[in-house]
Amino acid sequence: MGATSQSVFAVPEYLDPLALEEALANTKNALPVYRQALDKAKTLMDEAFCNQADIRKLIYGRAWIIDQILCSIWKRFDWPHKDKLALVAVGGYGRGELHPYSDVDILILTDGINPETFSDTISAFLTFLWDIKLDIGSSVRSIDECYEASRNDITIATNLIESRTLTGNPDLQINMYQRVTSEEAWSDKEFFKAKLEEQNQRHEKTNDTAYNLEPNLKNSPGGLRDIQTIGWVAKRHFGATYLHDLVHHGFLTDSELDTLNKGELYLWTLRYALHMISKRREDRLLFDHQRSLAKFFDYKDQDSGLAVEQFMSKYYRVAKAMSGFNDMLLQYFDEVILRRSDKPRIEPLNNRFKIHDDYIEVAYDRVFEHHPFALMELFVLLAQNPQIKGVRASTIRLIREHRHLIDDEFRNDLRNTSLFMELLRSREGVSTQLRRMNRYGILGRYLPEFGQVVGQMQHDLFHIYTVDAHTLKVIQMMRQFRHESMQEHFPLAHRIINQLPKIELLYIAGLYHDIAKGRGGDHSELGADDVIQFCKRHHIGKWDTHLLAWLVKNHLKMSMTAQRRDISDPDVINQFAHEVRDIIHLNYLYVLTVADINATNHSLWNSWRATLLRQLYTETKRALRRGLENPINKEDRIEQLQQEAMIMLNQMQMDVAAVHTFWEMLGDEYFLREDATNIAWHTQAILGHGDRPLPLILVQKTSYRLYEGATEIFIYADDLPQLFPATVAALDQLHLNVLDARIIPTDNGRTLNTYTVLSEDNKPLPDNPEYLSRIQTALTEELDDPDDFPEIIQRRVPRVLKLFAIPTSVNLSNDPSTHQTVLEVFTSDRPGLLARLGRIFVDFNISVRKAKISNVGERVEDFFFITDATGHPISDPDLCARLQQTICEKLDEHIQHSN
Repeated sequence: MGATSQSVFAVPEYLDPLALEEALANTKNALPVYRQALDKAKTLMDEAFCNQADIRKLIYGRAWIIDQILCSIWKRFDWPHKDKLALVAVGGYGRGELHPYSDVDILILTDGINPETFSDTISAFLTFLWDIKLDIGSSVRSIDECYEASRNDITIATNLIESRTLTGNPDLQINMYQRVTSEEAWSDKEFFKAKLEEQNQRHEKTNDTAYNLEPNLKNSPGGLRDIQTIGWVAKRHFGATYLHDLVHHGFLTDSELDTLNKGELYLWTLRYALHMISKRREDRLLFDHQRSLAKFFDYKDQDSGLAVEQFMSKYYRVAKAMSGFNDMLLQYFDEVILRRSDKPRIEPLNNRFKIHDDYIEVAYDRVFEHHPFALMELFVLLAQNPQIKGVRASTIRLIREHRHLIDDEFRNDLRNTSLFMELLRSREGVSTQLRRMNRYGILGRYLPEFGQVVGQMQHDLFHIYTVDAHTLKVIQMMRQFRHESMQEHFPLAHRIINQLPKIELLYIAGLYHDIAKGRGGDHSELGADDVIQFCKRHHIGKWDTHLLAWLVKNHLKMSMTAQRRDISDPDVINQFAHEVRDIIHLNYLYVLTVADINATNHSLWNSWRATLLRQLYTETKRALRRGLENPINKEDRIEQLQQEAMIMLNQMQMDVAAVHTFWEMLGDEYFLREDATNIAWHTQAILGHGDRPLPLILVQKTSYRLYEGATEIFIYADDLPQLFPATVAALDQLHLNVLDARIIPTDNGRTLNTYTVLSEDNKPLPDNPEYLSRIQTALTEELDDPDDFPEIIQRRVPRVLKLFAIPTSVNLSNDPSTHQTVLEVFTSDRPGLLARLGRIFVDFNISVRKAKISNVGERVEDFFFITDATGHPISDPDLCARLQQTICEKLDEHIQHSN
């Protein structure tokens, strides 16, 4: 039901029915005539669309064109019992709405005739429609069959409600409509409940948010289906034909109707352009289409954001508004349809609010005008009274009408700042009410800096929500951490958050950590300035203010340290501990970091990242308790690890002298990077291998504390430059994703390599001995001669990764503490990346000593510690320049030309 539901616009400038019939009369082959007429009409309409023609004329006009075509073709066939047949448009076509590649849904309606008697005619008719390239959805039913089908399927019932006769006996459609809209088919209550459930299921399939990376124009919250759902219910209950009928029934104001109509026409315009650009029926705003549409609608890249981000920001704002209208109107319908016969239950809350049938509403219509602070008080009352289901629709309207009262004077009013802090300190409902404030447009007005990020997207694969949706999801995650049910999945976050002295400070940090995105500059620095101003306005003490500014400024530090630095190195831990300062800062930062990762992209959180952050937290906490002036003694740590490993080896009855002889060939780095269990495992395996040919390859589920859930592949082999490249190429052939590579050379010309791997979709490998044995056998065969470099398999780069290809950048620096060169590679993720880098290392005769692998969305941030063939850092400037250039050229060339 749109602004002119079931209306069609005659558009003879795109299709002249008389000229069509004349052309048909002069030919024996009608097929090309119809095709040419349709093609010409589409071309003319697309040109008109590009020239900004009225979208309603194009959408309704296309339905009129198809009407003329179908009626003309219908007459060409010999239909028996014509008075007992009707060709009926149903669904969107029945509403008189057709986009360029929309399905044309038709019903051949019969009055008790056995369709077998004219099945050949039906088949020939439909075949003809398909031959002229119409996307036909068809059914053949009697009135009784329509009735039975509609009773069993709400979707069929809805399609039949939106029907109109194209040709044939019009009484059939009228009788059918009366049957399928009768109380016997669906009562008003049943129909409303079914459509509400259908909408809920549709929303669940799109993550119940309009803020998906690739939203669906029809099915996402705030999409066209939400507007149509309003229409279907209104038509079924009120007999309303047009949206403006809801104004007469008191459910919409004139200004709301105008906003709703503009939103629908905007979505129509996007959908028309999407069909035209994709050249097919497409409702998903896929990444490549987003860019094309941004260009089509003349958006330009600016400092404040890419063209595509500006385009999508407007879409999200419109979708949010449409979703709000859907919520409000369906609640109105709930009252008049489901509870019309119930006696209202009204309970006063205070002088300004009351509870009406479990929904909060104002005590009188001018409450917000007389007491503007009630705009904040309402959400506090909702948090304090969890039995209240929500805000009554009439009060939602009043909130929208009075939110302009939120100005600087309002924001600095002690009553309002106190109420907002009271909300943040509430035991229940904090994230729910903040989301509600955002949905009603209150949060962005009370916090103007938050208003700037409403609907703001980041065009990448890492951030799957808009900035405002992500921010509120961060707070939702924080709230969930408190619950006992989350203890199993987030044990450390659960324990810490329930010990924080002021939990509201955590929520404020969550609100402000990304609030300055899109302004240019460092969003962490700018956000820290913003949160200081928030603290001043809300009378937050100096120490708490400094804590919040530090958290916002450093909200990425913990994840960056865990993923980019070697956190088994005591020096790294000590440096991080100095930056964190004390355990209170560490506790707040840990919970903020875990919530931020989980609210950014649900696929980012896995056992690897969980244990990585937990280890960094635990080691830093120990360092802080020990005192920053007392850093850990490396010799003591190595001695302790060796003692623990020796206990295990004694239980295996290993020769103590042989163990010590072997350990003497290993440097300190090995013992600092491994735990006692791995040291014992490696030692027993190598000494047990004896003089047999190398390499020795072992595969097992990891016991290493940083990578729970992953699998460890241990390789003991001759120390050859080709070993790392050959290994990662072989692992790529096995479709394994490398998380970490620990490469420790020994004094006898050998090397101990440990690769921590997951499956290519970052899942744990099957706990199957036969599967692990196959990996071991395959690696042994490939690495018996590392010079025989395994073939780099060619795998297709996924569509979205190619779309988000970023230019490769490479940094080289020498680390005086390790006497190695640090190679940083920032590039687009793709299958076989490490294998291609390994090939380049072979060509440059480079040895890899350690690798830190990190994938963030479509972006890869890999760190390699490398030397030349003699074991020295790479110091030749020309060689460094050639290495950087080659890596950039080869990787960029690969992703550009990948099929």
